[in-house]
This record gives sequence, structure tokens and C-alpha cells, in this order.
Amino acid sequence: MTKQVVFPMENDGNHTEIELKLFILPQYQQPLITFLNQLPGSQSKGCRQLTNRYFDTPGLALRRMDMGLRVRGCDGNYEQTIKTAGTVVGGLHSRPEYNIDINGTTPELALFPAEIWPQTQDIAALQQQLHCLFSTDFQRHCWWVQEGASLIEVALDQGVIAAGNQREPLCEVEFELISGSAADLLPLAQKVAQQLPLRLGKASKAQRGYRLAQQGRARPLDTLHDIPLPMGGDVNACLTVIVETAIERWQLLEEWLQLSLDNVVQQAVLWQQLRDCVRLLRLVLTQFALHNDLTLNGFAWLESQLCFIDNALELAYLCTVPKPLQEAGQGQEIAFLAQASLQQLDFAGHLQALWQDSRYGVLQLALVQLLFDLQRRQVLPSVTEDLPNVSGKLLEGFWQQLQAFMSAKGEATAQYLALADVLEQGHLLGVVFGHLYPKAARDKFYTQWQDVNQQIVLLGACRRATQLLPAATAALNDIQHGLGLSIERLCRDALRQTPYWR
Repeated sequence: MTKQVVFPMENDGNHTEIELKLFILPQYQQPLITFLNQLPGSQSKGCRQLTNRYFDTPGLALRRMDMGLRVRGCDGNYEQTIKTAGTVVGGLHSRPEYNIDINGTTPELALFPAEIWPQTQDIAALQQQLHCLFSTDFQRHCWWVQEGASLIEVALDQGVIAAGNQREPLCEVEFELISGSAADLLPLAQKVAQQLPLRLGKASKAQRGYRLAQQGRARPLDTLHDIPLPMGGDVNACLTVIVETAIERWQLLEEWLQLSLDNVVQQAVLWQQLRDCVRLLRLVLTQFALHNDLTLNGFAWLESQLCFIDNALELAYLCTVPKPLQEAGQGQEIAFLAQASLQQLDFAGHLQALWQDSRYGVLQLALVQLLFDLQRRQVLPSVTEDLPNVSGKLLEGFWQQLQAFMSAKGEATAQYLALADVLEQGHLLGVVFGHLYPKAARDKFYTQWQDVNQQIVLLGACRRATQLLPAATAALNDIQHGLGLSIERLCRDALRQTPYWR
């Protein structure tokens, strides 16, 4: 079972940094400066050029202790900072940090409080191994903004992350709590996001620097089979974990989409996974009556922007040269045409289009606001039953919908392709609630329906292949006929099993 992460809501005034990190595209830097200069309650604190050098040992001893060490320079003054393990929830970061003025550009570990180190750590030996791994040099514009009862520093950082010969642009906005409550960070960020395109930022400057130095990498993403839920079945606590998990996965998928733009087949799969996150969140908010206008409108808009994904998935599948197409002798030619069509989908353009629309960031921030409202129990789902009863009813509704769909009459190919949407809803319900049920029964149930879905994917790919290579239509129609018979047989078998939630 998962332990719910509780984010500190108040500034304790004792070494803990609480901030909301958002990414912004460089072309919106000047409009942001203008907006913040004119924002009521805002006071400009000027602009500074900051140099930052990040240090670790060859064996990454600090990183293994979840620590980050830097020396920051500004106007000939230097400060060393070490950040220790903290929490990240949505785009909100909370991490203890210790700052000490120094005379030069080399950090001195002995100046930090002794209690931050493991008892067995040899500080002198660690000091001797330190070297600079990467740097982040940027221009920082700062404002102090009064929001509610809190004072918040807004910092716009634009510059570069450098490691050896590698360079990566840096452009982000940080909302750091100086005094008051972290609850005031989100309303201020939402005011900005409604005017300019922003998005949640998970990776810190240090994480991006380690990756650029090839000393770290984006966390690999496994298939999300189910979400481990906290013990006790408390609906509010479980929903908090579900929403938090989906938001975190969304951010990681954004990162992977950026890193794999040269692999069009992987792009198709990653976009599908991102859409699954979006649909999972939308499903949960719908079933538990947690929507507001921002999320209702945001999800409707975002779904309309993702309509290219089904086409991309069919093309990506054809690139793998499925066995039936190999046997028909057309597989390689169709794969070549599918690869060319995938290249034309402009995945980078789709990603930029999302990031250049303010509705994207507004939706993400609305979900983070919901997450914190759930955590603080300021919003409660409209259910009075415990989670197993709620999930059982929702899964039973899916099962009845599936049976009704299969008994309906219609054109076979179109009906089977539409069946994929029903199966996806069942899959998402399984991701959300599957952890409440025995794994063996759950896996057996979904394995049978996954076999059905795999045949449906192949059916759609064959239909797409007829558009790519009309000369192969006759052979492809024969394959589709056989797939239809296979899907019908697999569905009959799958419908005979006892649902795992009963």
C-alpha cells in the first residue's frame, strides 16, 4: 500500500524552501515581465545575473544521499547551498536548504550543520573528491507579491544549463513562499497562467544538469497496471493518491516526449500513455463529482487536441510489420509507408501547440489545486460508501455496458473498433481500483480482454494500411475478415469469465 505524501502548507521559517515551479517558453518572457510589473500587490526587486556551479564526487555520493550542492555567485559575492531530501507534489517543491556565505567559488562542506550528514559520513574525504559537474547561469527577474495573507517571491529565470560541451536552454518561473501559507501559491500562479502559457515543472535545475552531464536520466516509465492505494479504504485519501500519481506521470511523460522526438514509433506510444493519464483523471473527477468549470472545459479542449493519437498508434503498429501482413507479403512495403506517414505527423509541433496554449497550464494548476484541497479535506467526494463498494458499482456498470455493446447489431468492423473505447474505460477503472482486488483474478480478467484489444488494434491498422497501399486492399480485406472472426470468438470467451470484483 502507498503512503500518502503530505505537503507542508506553512513556512516554518527554518531552512525549508517551499516553491511552485512552472516552465515557460522564452517568447513569453517579456509579456510575463509586463504582467507582473502591473499586477496589484506586486513590487519589482530588479534583475540579477546569477552564476551557479553544482558539485559532487565522481561516484555521485551527494546525489545518492538525495542532496544537491551548489555555489552561487552574484556581483562578486558567493554563497554555498546544500539541499537535502524533500517532497514534490504536483509542481510544488518542499526541500530543506542551508545557505552560507563564502569567500570563493569552492564549497566548504564543514561549514554546513553537522546534523545534516549521516553519522558515519567522512566529511573531509567527501570534500577532497568534490568537483564541478555542471553549471546553470541565468538572468533572474524578481518580484515580491502579496497574495492573501502571504508574501511570495516570483522569480523568472532565463539562461542556460551547461555540462562540458552540452547546452540546454533554461526558462522557468518559481513562486517561492517567503511567509504565510503555501495555499496562496496556487491562486497567484493561476492568475498568471490565465494570461500566459505555463506548465508544471517537476525536474529541478539540478536534475536537468545531472541528466545533461549524463550522470542521471529521466526515470523510466513502466506500464501503469494499477495504483497502490493507502490502507483503510478512505475515499478521500485514496483519491489524493490517484490524482497525485496521475499528475506526476503526466509530467514524466512530458519529459520523455521531449527526449525522444527522434523516435516516431516511441512518440506514438508515449502520446497514448499521456492520453491515458488525462482520461484517467477525467474519469475519476467525473465519477466522484469533483469537476469545476476549469477542469470540465480544460479536459474537453485537451481531448480535442489529442485526436491525432489513434492515427499515430495505427501507423506505429504497422511499422512493426505485424505477422499477418508479413504472411501476406506486403508487410515491409506498408511499414515503409507507415514510417513516412508517422514522420509527417509533427509530434514536436503537437507538443509545442499544447505548451503555447494557456488552457494547458490552467488545467494542470486546477488539478494541483484539487489535489491540495483533497489533501486538506477542503473538498470531499460526493460518496458516502467506502471505496470497495464504490469501485464495485463502477466496475459492474462497465461490465453491463460491455455486455450491452456486444449484443448490439451493427457493421462488424466499425463495431469492433468502437469496442476499443469501452475496453479502455474498463482498463482505466482497473488502474484506479484494481489494487483493491486479488491480483491473480484481476490479471486473468484483463489478459483475456487485452487479447481482444490487440486484435482490434491490428484490425484498425489493417484498415489504415488499405489507405497507404490501395493495391493490397484485397489481401488486407481477407485479413480483416479473419480478425473479425477472431475478435468475436475471443469476446465470447472473455464474457464467460466471472468478473474479479464480484
